[in-house]
Amino acid sequence: MTKITITVNGEKQQVPAGSTLADVLQANGQPEQAFATALNGEFVARGARAATALTDGDAVFTFQAITGG
Repeated sequence: MTKITITVNGEKQQVPAGSTLADVLQANGQPEQAFATALNGEFVARGARAATALTDGDAVFTFQAITGG
């Protein structure tokens, strides 16, 4: 199985080639509803995570969404 190297919240990880953002979040045990995500500095909506393929060198960030007014 071919692996690619990505960075998740500043830590390098090897994941199977063809992984999606949703795959990586699930593998890391992060609850999908609890945070927002960005890939290479661009926001990725929750509904788009399963269709967002990762490539070697990508940087994934998860963060607490801020709401209120």
